[in-house]
Amino acid sequence: MTTSADAAPVPLPSPIDTASAVSAANLTKTYGRGDTAVHALRDVSVRFDRSRFTAIMGPSGSGKSTLMHCLAGLDSADSGRLWIGDTEITGLPDNRLTRLRRDRVGFVFQAFNLIPTLTAEQNITLPVSLAGGTVDRAWLRQISDALGLRDRLSHRPHELSGGQQQRVAVARALLTRPDVIFGDEPTGNLDSTSGSEVLSLLRRSSQEMGQSIIMVTHDPVAASYADRVVLMKDGELVGQLERTDADSIVAALSRLGG
Repeated sequence: MTTSADAAPVPLPSPIDTASAVSAANLTKTYGRGDTAVHALRDVSVRFDRSRFTAIMGPSGSGKSTLMHCLAGLDSADSGRLWIGDTEITGLPDNRLTRLRRDRVGFVFQAFNLIPTLTAEQNITLPVSLAGGTVDRAWLRQISDALGLRDRLSHRPHELSGGQQQRVAVARALLTRPDVIFGDEPTGNLDSTSGSEVLSLLRRSSQEMGQSIIMVTHDPVAASYADRVVLMKDGELVGQLERTDADSIVAALSRLGG
């Protein structure tokens, strides 16, 4: 599926879609009023399957970042409904939403967001420690081995390359076995080699660990690592691509004006 001009509609979620990692129904979001109003989301309904790596793409101003922020509970929509797994997050009180994000959602941002005075291991385990939880040491070892960090756990961020720092951020996101990991341009600050390493690790975490990943990116090469690419324009979902390459993504974006 490529664009709204030549493809079937994007599948819509049922009111509660327990087979999905994240579901949204009829989301709207507007910034400003009157002549200056920006309709960031226009009646968006979409679902993201468990254990799949999905990229969200579109021209600048298409609403892709707004959609991700709403899906992750970092921003609220003006109307519509949202679920993480079978839990509806629409209208949750702030304390419950904060707890849900902490326990069931992981984040990997363009900035690595590591604490410079902590070691890599301490950065990975920090969210669990702050929540007063107990670190699953066997799972930490498995993640560290899978991400090639076993011999870097005692290093501080300034002793790591950019790619290694982002791997630490990925490990931190994976440690709590979240329902879903959201990535906001996670390779935007990396060179092509380091970016490729991180994207390969995200794909492996989906394929081998069953992790659900939703990533916003402007980079067709980054999006080509995903199982599915969701396309947006002017606040609407206008198509999707399945297991495709960068050239096909570029072509689809060109038809959207991206």
